[in-house]
Amino acid sequence: MQNTDQIWSLVEAKRDAFEALSDRVFDAPEIAYTEYKAVAEHTDMLAREGFRITPDLAGIPTAVMGEAGEGGPVIAILGEYDALPGLAQESGVAEPKPLPGDGMGHGCGHNLLGAGALLAATAVKDWLAANGMPGRVRYYGCPAEEGGAAKGFMVRAGLFDDVDIAITWHSMPFCGVNDALSLANTRIDFAFTGRASHAAAAPHLGRSALDAVELLNVGVNYMREHMPSDARIHYAYLDAGGVAPNVVQGHAKVRYAVRARDIAEMQALLDRVRKCAQGAALMTETQVESRIISAVSNLVGNTPLERAMQDNWERLGPPEFDDADRAFARQIRATLGEDDIRAPYRRAGLAFRRDQPLADEIVPFGLRGERLLGSTDVGDVSWVVPLVQADGPTMAIGTPFHSWQMTAHGKTPLARKGMVQTAKVMAATAIDAIRDAALVARAKADLAERTRETPYVCPIPPDVQPPIRPR
Repeated sequence: MQNTDQIWSLVEAKRDAFEALSDRVFDAPEIAYTEYKAVAEHTDMLAREGFRITPDLAGIPTAVMGEAGEGGPVIAILGEYDALPGLAQESGVAEPKPLPGDGMGHGCGHNLLGAGALLAATAVKDWLAANGMPGRVRYYGCPAEEGGAAKGFMVRAGLFDDVDIAITWHSMPFCGVNDALSLANTRIDFAFTGRASHAAAAPHLGRSALDAVELLNVGVNYMREHMPSDARIHYAYLDAGGVAPNVVQGHAKVRYAVRARDIAEMQALLDRVRKCAQGAALMTETQVESRIISAVSNLVGNTPLERAMQDNWERLGPPEFDDADRAFARQIRATLGEDDIRAPYRRAGLAFRRDQPLADEIVPFGLRGERLLGSTDVGDVSWVVPLVQADGPTMAIGTPFHSWQMTAHGKTPLARKGMVQTAKVMAATAIDAIRDAALVARAKADLAERTRETPYVCPIPPDVQPPIRPR
C-alpha cells in the first residue's frame, strides 16, 4: 500500500467520529472567546485519541493544543470552531429557518474546520505510530478567528516558535490550494464623550457625541476616494447614545475595521482614520478615546508547500458527491442571485458552468481570478511558520459566506464529504513534510526570502490582551 493510500485509509477509518464532532459543535454555536463547549468537545476527542494536551494557550481558556509523536519535524494542523452572531439556521433546509435561541450560527463552516483539522491530525498520529517514524503532529484548536485574532495572540506568545510546518483549511466552493492573498486588518473602537442636554430647551448647552461619530463617518467616506483601491474600511455602531431624540447624546461609540494589502499600508490608513476621529472631536467639542481590539496580518504564501498540497489534491480528486448532494446544492442555488453564482468562478479564474452545483474538479495550481479579499488571523501564523491552506468543497457553488445559506450546509452529507476529503489532503501533505526533509528546508527558505525585507512584527499592540469572556 502506498503511503498516501495508507494515510487516506486512516482518515476514512475515523470519519464517523469526527463527522459527529462537527455536528455537535454546529448544534452548540458560540461566538469569539466563548467557545467553551466547542473546546471541551475537541479536548475530549484529543484525550480519547491519546494526544498530550496543553490547555489555555496564550492564556485563552477556549484554545487548546494536542501533540503526538516523538522527535523529528513538528507539524501543526490548525482548526477553528467559533460561530457568528445572527446566523442561526437549521441545517439541510434550503430556505431561511432560524433556530430558537440567541441567534448564533456557523455561517462560515467553522464546525467543519475544527473537526476536519483534528481528523487530519489524528490520522497523522496513527500513521506515525504504525510506521515507527520520528515526527510530531500538533492540533491547535483556535478560537475567535471571526474578528478576535486569537492566532495573533498565540503567535505573540511564542506558541509556534518550534513548529516546522503549519497546515490548515477553509470551506470553499472548489477543491484546491488557497491563494495566499488576504488583507491585514485592525479593529479599533472610538468612544466619544460630550455633554448631554435637552435637545429643545437647551441644545446650545449640549455637545453631541453622536454628531462626532457621524462626522467621523463623513470624514472616512471622503477618504475612500484617496486610498488604495483594494483597501477596505467598515464600521458598526456599538453605542448610539440612546433612543431618545430629545436628548443631546453625551456618549457614543463606533467600531471600525481598517483593512489593507499589508501591515505598513494598513497602519498608514489607520493613522488617517485616527485623524478623522480627532477632527470630529474638535468640530463637536467632544473628547475621543480609541482602543485597538484586535489586528491580523496579511497572508504569506509558500510555493513548495502549495505544490505539495496540489499534488495530493490531484492524486485524490474531488469528493464523490451523489445525486442527493447535487439536488440540495441546486435548491440552495435557487435562493441565490446570478451574481452570487458567477462570483466564485471569477475569483477562481475558472470558466462559468451553470450545470455545476458542486465541485467536480481540482482548480489548477496558480490559476488566479479576481482579487476579492477578506482577512484572517491565519496570516500571522504564515509570517513565522511555512504555512499552506487547503480549499475544501463543502457548499453549493455560489453560496455566500456569512449567510443563512452557508449555515444551512453545516450538517449535510455534502459538507461532511468535503470535510473528510480535505482532511485526507492535509494529512497527506503533513506526511510529505515528515518524510521529506528537503521539502521542509525548501519551505523554510521560501518563507525566509518572502520576509527578508520585512520581518514579522505582531500588529497587536503589546498592551492589548485577548477579550476573554466568562464561561
